[in-house]
Amino acid sequence: MAIADVTGKSLASLISLQGRSAVVTGGAQGLGKAMARRLAEAGASVLIGDLKVEQAEAAAAELSEHYAGKVIATRLDVTDSASIGAAGELAARELGGIDIWVNNAGLYPNVGLLDMTDETWDQVMAVNLRGVFASCREAARRMIDAGKGGVLINVVSTAGFGGVAPGVSAYVASKHGVRGLVRQLAIELAPHDIRVLGVAPTFCETEGNTAALAALPDRVRSEISATLTSRLGRVGVPDDIARVVLFAACDLAAFMTGSTLLADAGEVA
Repeated sequence: MAIADVTGKSLASLISLQGRSAVVTGGAQGLGKAMARRLAEAGASVLIGDLKVEQAEAAAAELSEHYAGKVIATRLDVTDSASIGAAGELAARELGGIDIWVNNAGLYPNVGLLDMTDETWDQVMAVNLRGVFASCREAARRMIDAGKGGVLINVVSTAGFGGVAPGVSAYVASKHGVRGLVRQLAIELAPHDIRVLGVAPTFCETEGNTAALAALPDRVRSEISATLTSRLGRVGVPDDIARVVLFAACDLAAFMTGSTLLADAGEVA
């Protein structure tokens, strides 16, 4: 198999996800919900998976009111391979398959090295790294069986490019791991016409991120806040990242795999 040459397609058809199906983990709110919204707007049918199943169902109902594609929700625990597999089967059954899988679910605890327990470390790795690996595995199996190729998109973070702030060693380590996984899986899955990309957001105003920022020491929080607003004049919002995910998912990015796209307002540069 080979990635299609899309030179002859119109711009509108390159962006369109009509006839494709997507899964978004951690899609009940924040970045994930914004990603699901843009994918649905582009024409995809979408499965929103989240531990917060009532919020996921509410998000699915909201998107269904605005877009023509089917949008459904399910409880999804990315630390449980059986739960991931069940979500994959649901997408195949209800949406007709899996063309796009976005790994967005993640944890961001603020615990210093000396206070970090093995249990906390393992929990972060189970969600942020092993959950991404297991989701890619389950999605890739179904994409390969279907024989149509697909796109795996892993949310990395600017934390995957360097250190961030005191107290986030587990998070930083997990995101470096996800970035490495993007590069490796791109090699392994290219023969099956499956593209693998990372998207690395800077801090954005979401429910989870705002709470995480509030938990930091005052001095650190002030320094981060000043940095976040000094580059492009404002703090990022979820749709800033969702638009990059849409780009990665659609045929505009058809010749891209193995890269992690920075949506960082210049933070890493």
